[in-house]
Amino acid sequence: MRDPSPSHFFGLDIGTSFVRCVVGMIDGQDSHPSIIGHGSAPNLGMRRGIVVHVDDVVDAVIHAITEAERLSGVQMQNATVNVNGSHVVGMNSKGVIAISTANREISSEDRLRAEEAATIVKLPPNREIIQVFAKNYRLDGQDNIKDPVGMQGVRLEVDTHIVTAASPNLKSLGLVLEKANIKPGHYTVTSLAAAEAVLSRQQKESGTLLLDIGAGTTNLTVVEDGEVQHVAVLPLGGLNITNDLAIGLKTDLDVAEEVKLKYANLGDDPKIGSVSVVHDDKTHVFDREDIRMIIEARVEEILEYVDKELKKIHRSRKLPGGVVLVGGTANMPGIADFTKEKLELAARVGTLQPLSGLVDTVQDPAYAGAVGLMVLDMLFMPVSEHESGRPSESMLGLIDGLLKRFKR
Repeated sequence: MRDPSPSHFFGLDIGTSFVRCVVGMIDGQDSHPSIIGHGSAPNLGMRRGIVVHVDDVVDAVIHAITEAERLSGVQMQNATVNVNGSHVVGMNSKGVIAISTANREISSEDRLRAEEAATIVKLPPNREIIQVFAKNYRLDGQDNIKDPVGMQGVRLEVDTHIVTAASPNLKSLGLVLEKANIKPGHYTVTSLAAAEAVLSRQQKESGTLLLDIGAGTTNLTVVEDGEVQHVAVLPLGGLNITNDLAIGLKTDLDVAEEVKLKYANLGDDPKIGSVSVVHDDKTHVFDREDIRMIIEARVEEILEYVDKELKKIHRSRKLPGGVVLVGGTANMPGIADFTKEKLELAARVGTLQPLSGLVDTVQDPAYAGAVGLMVLDMLFMPVSEHESGRPSESMLGLIDGLLKRFKR
């Protein structure tokens, strides 16, 4: 098995129901990321994105990594890892500094000082900052500056969006990675990683909501003007739909999950009547209309919470780029049209930006987060270590300067 080199990159998506791992490298021909390995394993140790049984999560991580290593032939020692759960919260903050150099010219160090000033916020002792995103700068009253370096002025201000997480949950995640012998290169939120994997530059500029509906959580990121405007995690997802079906249809959870996977449909399904599921040599019969009514009610509730988040930043029904859906629940037939109707925005299921290699499996929307984490792992690498060239411009994501604002 080959040792990892700077040309190999790893994304580890530790989800509520599955752990997914993606290994990539830079394709020397066109500088596009190339998938050379992937793995997945069921995860029984998390609830709504939070570790509750460390050993179960460790087992799932090891199984997913082993599968990816076997496929890629590359040993995995570090990775960019997602942080999940409703404890992840985004907040706005401002930083202000004075420019003291003789010529009053803004340097890269001044820009970073302003961003660091924005992180001086009062947080509870059990919370810590995991990411800082600069949205725009202000120089001596001049607004909406994207990059002030090289300009001249006296007072530099920056508007940022800061993502914080609960320290105990981060420590539990760190313990899982330590037991699995994986060093976390960086932490990031699932929806931001997925945005890197599926959003085009035009969508990032015009204003787009990336909605990652997983099993236990719904992650959302609003990207506008090439910058992260809002991040939130809702404690609702596909497992809630399964639980509702189990209650509404008066059946076992295993049967409810099979019904969801086989017969969930939010589109204009002309079929009526009943459906049957065979489980443990028993045939269970359910009415299609009952299934649809139960699923529709829960998905509508999830989208209502999403709209509340959009209203917080005054973007409800005001995103030209619309909604891009990823995550396992995005595979549900008709969910894009249903989302379009409820949020009154254009909606579609996300597809990956150009990739080569073993792409068949990772084209599934459930893999968007893991692929995005792998892409971010490429972007986090110091420029001096790029032996095979930089990733292509289309995959550089939000902007290069964003990378300086991630926390290890």
